Amino acid sequence: MKTLKHLSHFRSYRSLCGSAPSEKAYQVVLEQSDLYIVCSKDLRSLILDRLSIVRRDIKGYIMLHPDFATSLVPVEVRVDAPEIVRAMAGAARLFGVGPMAAVAGAISQEIADHASKIIPDILVENGGDIFIHSSIDRVVGLLPHPEEPVALGIKIYKEETPGSVCSSSATIGHSLSLGQGDLVTVRAGSGAVADAAATALCNMLKSRKSLRKIKELRPELQKKGITGVLAQWGEEVIVWGNMELTMV
Repeated sequence: MKTLKHLSHFRSYRSLCGSAPSEKAYQVVLEQSDLYIVCSKDLRSLILDRLSIVRRDIKGYIMLHPDFATSLVPVEVRVDAPEIVRAMAGAARLFGVGPMAAVAGAISQEIADHASKIIPDILVENGGDIFIHSSIDRVVGLLPHPEEPVALGIKIYKEETPGSVCSSSATIGHSLSLGQGDLVTVRAGSGAVADAAATALCNMLKSRKSLRKIKELRPELQKKGITGVLAQWGEEVIVWGNMELTMV
């Protein structure tokens, strides 16, 4: 059984990130939400206001429906639930996980979409789950071993945005994983869908044989909106779909 080797409240990987010369990089933190923003303007106030509204919607729904926060399987939500709650529940239903498995990706997209009404280029990272609007090509670094430098990344072409890149790991961070994989990274047009899929696939990754199963699931996953997957167990990696790897 693999143990959680890399556990820290400090998101030191952010120090490895770069931005275009005209862009700023900064944090926006509210309670448990810790966002890393890359864009050309200081939108901290606008983003904080929107984050407060989004968190209020989720927390308010949880107060009335506690199982939304605790369930590890999909739950039905009311048709009049907040939009982000419905997005999380819908993504969870696609992949057989609890709705909170989609929360980071859903929040990343909500904030990025809101800010994109003001500026065309913005990247929002929320605990390794990213949503991007961009008019330039980007590279998202992969970090399966935090003690090692980033050497490999995924090329994101401007034409492929807006879009999401979400990751899950059984050995890095605080998020619950029922698997034992080092890293699963997923691309999709929806932040909630990418996040829920990354969680579900990482839960599956319990042996080297699981890598083959994830590869076999490609047609089914693509029907659900997944455009690319990278999965790593030790030194073994499978990659399929729109995952152009590049040296960083």
